[in-house]
Amino acid sequence: MAGDEDDYVFDEATGEWRPAGDIVATATIDAGRVRDSAGNVLADGDSVTLIKDLKVKGANQTLKQGTIIKTIRLTDNDEEIDCRHDAIKGLVLRTEFVRKRLG
Repeated sequence: MAGDEDDYVFDEATGEWRPAGDIVATATIDAGRVRDSAGNVLADGDSVTLIKDLKVKGANQTLKQGTIIKTIRLTDNDEEIDCRHDAIKGLVLRTEFVRKRLG
């Protein structure tokens, strides 16, 4: 009979098949961490780059891929970050559309 040690789950953050027990343990440790589209952990004050063109609702403007957003702030929602941009006040971006700038 197969046990839990034989069950594998695809981890979207790493792109690997991992034992189910490892995923549960990691999920408990990582709870509350905000991650970008590549799985990097984001923190207040980080800079991010847009990974695709985004039409901004209510601003009649499109932010282009590669735009750098400096000094982000985390929100209560793990999938959203609060940002400042020269042309747009009160900008909130989904973490799936940004990548942390390293270095």
